[in-house]
Order: sequence, then structure tokens, then C-alpha cells
Amino acid sequence: MICTFCYLKCNIKEGAFGHCQVRTVSNGELISIGGNFLQTICEDPIEKKPLYHFLPATWTMSVAKGGCNFSCDFCQNWELSQLSHNYKGTEISPEDLVEITLKRNLPSISFTYSEPLVWQDYVYKTSCIAKEKNLSTIMVTNGSFSEEALIRLSPVVDAYNIDLKGDANYYKTICHGELTPVYNAIEYLIKNKKHVEVTTLILEKFHSPEIIKQIGKELYNRGVEIWHITKFYPNYKMSNEKPTSDEYLKKIIEVAKNEKIPYIYPGNSMYFSPTICPNCHKTLFTNHNNHYLTKKELQSNIKDGKCAFCGKKIIS
Repeated sequence: MICTFCYLKCNIKEGAFGHCQVRTVSNGELISIGGNFLQTICEDPIEKKPLYHFLPATWTMSVAKGGCNFSCDFCQNWELSQLSHNYKGTEISPEDLVEITLKRNLPSISFTYSEPLVWQDYVYKTSCIAKEKNLSTIMVTNGSFSEEALIRLSPVVDAYNIDLKGDANYYKTICHGELTPVYNAIEYLIKNKKHVEVTTLILEKFHSPEIIKQIGKELYNRGVEIWHITKFYPNYKMSNEKPTSDEYLKKIIEVAKNEKIPYIYPGNSMYFSPTICPNCHKTLFTNHNNHYLTKKELQSNIKDGKCAFCGKKIIS
């Protein structure tokens, strides 16, 4: 049976598993193992996703199941994303998750930490119920959607942070995935008026200024307006690599700023992450890493999602 959850479209036989180790065929039915069991459920500032232009200064209910269709050598959540298919967790149905979120007075649910594409049946069911209750839903994803998954999920999921990890060779050798489906997904979601922010994790050995310049051009041509460029810290199979320096991150951000994307933010860094209106150049948010300052500035500097000084749309 063909799984259409991601670009791989695995042909899965009875009792076997797809590449993600989550999708399987049981008694002639294509299913995701683990049912309604979650490995993680917690409340996070939405800026942690990171999302800076969608429901800023709010908290989100973050949930995750195990599994991923990539196997990035640097994975920051490898204990969860590379989890064996023999696992359990806390059983929470989509209906119960929505009710828990409402009782906590949170405006959104985030599917995050591993790869929600491979457990998108849970994402889809939860998002449909959330939409009926006026809750927003968010995917933090590697973006390797199939065409069918984009059509299935985009009407019900409101916002996306998509990892754009590097150039094509980096995807092949380090991420063990493919770049083209990610660019296709970004383009599709933006054309369909979804909120999209992109994140690139910088490793000094692999992300040269020339590569960042090319990525910036590709993102700009697809309509990306928000790009998070973040520092690498050694982890998983790259535990012996040196962490990205703040100096190198600053250099890369200066290169990225030449590619016309209006909002570029440093991440995992000593540097502040201000939002400056691209129209009137007023500083609207001083530092998104400061949740309470962001909340205060939201009240004074943003009116109905627009810059209070010139009317430029800033927040989705």
C-alpha cells in the first residue's frame, strides 16, 4: 500500500514499516503506530517554535509523537525523532487534547519536536476539531510534504515553521533526505495564503556565505518574508563538531540581509532578535526572546496586526 504522508510515498507491505518507522500495514489497513499516544505534551512560548509573526507573546500547547522521515546527523531532538517503533507514551485523543488546550486558555496547538508529517493522521484529526473551537494549529516540520499531504493539511493547519536545512548536497549527505519537496511545499503554502516562517540551522563547515546567498534567493523568489538563522550546538552524530560561533552567525545574517527578505532573525544566540517595520523602520519588537517585553510592545506598537505607526501588516 502506498503511503502519501510525505514525498517518499513508501510502498508498504503487510507487517512492514515505511522509512519513518511509524507507518505500517496491519490487516490490510495502512495505519500509524502508537495511536493516540503522545511522547511529549507541554506549554511553550510560541517564539520557541520559532514563530515571531503569528500569535506573538502567547503560549502554545506543544505535542509530539516519535518518528521522522529524515535522519539528520545533527538532529537536536534525535531521542524522539529517531525513536524505535516499539514505544508508548501518554494516551490523549485529539478531542481530549483540544479540551485540555481550551481549559489552559491557550490559543494554539503546535505539532513539533519530531516530524509531524509522519503522524499527520493525528495532526489532521486534531486540527479539524481545533478549527471548530477557534483554536489555531501549527506544524514545525522539515517540509517534505507529498502533494497529497499539502492538499490534506493546508486547509486545516494555520501556521508552519519549515526547516530549510541547506543545499541539495547537504540534504543528501547530512540529512538523508531531499531538498526539492521542501521548496515545493514552501511555495505551495505561501501561494495558498498560509503563515510560513523558515528556519536554517547554521554549521560553519557546511553553510558558506555563498550557500546562504543562494538559499536566500530561492526563499525570496517563493515569497518567504520571515527567516530564522540559528546557531548549531553539537548533538547526535555531530557531537564532535564545534558549535557555531556568534561571530560567524552575524556574518551569515549580514549576507542573508542582502537577499531582500524583510525579517531575518538570529537564533540560539547572544544577539537580540528585533522586528523592525520594513516600511517606516520603527522598532516594533526589541527582542522576541523576552516574552514579557514582547507582550508589552505588542500592545503599544501593533494595532490589528499592523504597525501602529504606518499601518504596514506585521502579524498574521
